[in-house]
Amino acid sequence: MERVLGKHYLVEFIGCDKERIERAGPVEEALLQAVEVSRATYIAHEVRQFEPAGVSAIVFIAESHFGLHTWPEYGYAGLDIFTCGTQMSAEAAIEFLGRRFNADETRTRRIERGI
Repeated sequence: MERVLGKHYLVEFIGCDKERIERAGPVEEALLQAVEVSRATYIAHEVRQFEPAGVSAIVFIAESHFGLHTWPEYGYAGLDIFTCGTQMSAEAAIEFLGRRFNADETRTRRIERGI
């Protein structure tokens, strides 16, 4: 790769506390706090509640985005962070959300994106 333009983190939170990932309000609050913890530059966000439970959310940041989808019936949340910034810490956001969701296990893959 001649030029790395960004880093893409694919994160799986396994064994999450169902109550922490089933409703839009707590998930939205946690995700926005994770953006702050990471020192990303917030632009806008959208959150959708599914029935009977589960949430999808996207946060647009100047550095790119955070995307989150939850499956409370499996205690699972999938997080996607793409960043082209050098000042933000995706790792800090991942650690924060793992604690916030009370995940038993966090699996992270990082892919360098570019040309």
